[in-house]
Amino acid sequence: MGLLSRKATCNAHGQDSSYFLGWEEYEKNPYDDIKNPHGIIQMGLAENQLSFDLIESWLAKNPAAANFEKEGQSIFRELALFQDYHGLPSFKNAMADFMSENRGNRVSFDPKKLVLTAGATSANETLMFCLADPGDAFLIPTPYYPGFDRDLKWRTGAEIAPIQCTSTNGFRITKSALEEAYEQAQKLNLKVKGVLITNPSNPLGTTTTRTELNHLLDFVSRKNIHLISDEIYSGTVFTSPGFISVMEVLKEKKLEHTDVSKRVHIVYSLSKDLGLPGFRVGVIYSNDDVVVAAATKMSSFGLISSQTQYLLSALLSDKNFTKNYLKENQIRLKRRHAKLVSGLEAAGIECLKSNAGLFCWVDMRHMLTSNTFEAEIELWKKIVYEVKLNISPGSSCHCNEPGWFRVCFANMSEETLKVALNRLKMFVDGPSSTTRSQSEHQRLKNLRKMKVSNWVFRLSFQDREPEER
Repeated sequence: MGLLSRKATCNAHGQDSSYFLGWEEYEKNPYDDIKNPHGIIQMGLAENQLSFDLIESWLAKNPAAANFEKEGQSIFRELALFQDYHGLPSFKNAMADFMSENRGNRVSFDPKKLVLTAGATSANETLMFCLADPGDAFLIPTPYYPGFDRDLKWRTGAEIAPIQCTSTNGFRITKSALEEAYEQAQKLNLKVKGVLITNPSNPLGTTTTRTELNHLLDFVSRKNIHLISDEIYSGTVFTSPGFISVMEVLKEKKLEHTDVSKRVHIVYSLSKDLGLPGFRVGVIYSNDDVVVAAATKMSSFGLISSQTQYLLSALLSDKNFTKNYLKENQIRLKRRHAKLVSGLEAAGIECLKSNAGLFCWVDMRHMLTSNTFEAEIELWKKIVYEVKLNISPGSSCHCNEPGWFRVCFANMSEETLKVALNRLKMFVDGPSSTTRSQSEHQRLKNLRKMKVSNWVFRLSFQDREPEER
């Protein structure tokens, strides 16, 4: 009898994905322009570090919020004591207003339907616990965020069934792709409980169109299943077409107070739009009272601290700040995105046309030695170990076409981005192989053992003991 649980020893976390392996290599040899100029540059982390100065400026002008003061009096003791897991009303009101502002005030959000969670990771997992039993499946368009294999499946026992999207139409969701995914899941004896999308898309950096949202709503209505719209990048849209929330389409189709609306749920976070992943602020928004009640109870396992709520309620309630921040942040993202795209073009590399997010979906198919995922991983290894850039291969995002990579641009200085692009151009323009240190050669040799084809389409039940399936 083992001393540890099957959960602790199973391989369903997804840590063997190249997405996480790239991070591990970066952490062993992180780039620093002074201390380690030949280190690996992290381009696999979707963080927004472009507008910290705006928040820091607000904090300097509003010291009472950071010092936990109200009307000149300290409220430290009040915040330090136990707080109800429903959250501070002032923060929920401010968050609901900010979500509306982020969507051009075309839709409104009821604070009573918000559930606070410790980030979007917790929000998505909580929704899985609420909507799916172990073995039930959610359909997700490919390519998708690699972390979903951990967030949605690992502890919940739920499954992910891919909606296969292709480059022929810019990886758009089609009616036929939805039906094929549903039928394929049924052939695998999976009970489909819903569809989950990221809008704007991670890793594509594109907003979901009104046509796609209509397809999705018609599909979930017809199948009597749920729709989760993860909208954590909604404030990063930096050029047209603009962001359309699923809530807007529900309103347009006059479905706001129907059974369909009760099966539509939104996930949001301040990690991307405000660049505050360390604050662990996420929310679930649902029109289903039972889901809200259950998720609220579950949120006790991952609460947002009262101090964080108090500080951010003050910041988000400052409408002058939020208006200026959203506008300026989008300007900066657009500028940085353009620098990445132009730098890649100078190296003969193109990207999927995008209008949002903190990354580009980069087309390196012409650089593969063959049209296989093995060739993609070989190219990825060269970029990590020779070029010293950590980027995410498409196979880690479950893309069904070899040669695509997600490259982040907002988690570094402009100077570091220039170094990264210069390295990549030298690699493309230079000889096909370069001198590699013995230790790097050995690490590359060891990594060749990693298999990719199974990872791309693997379902978590393949990692479980028979009793768990």
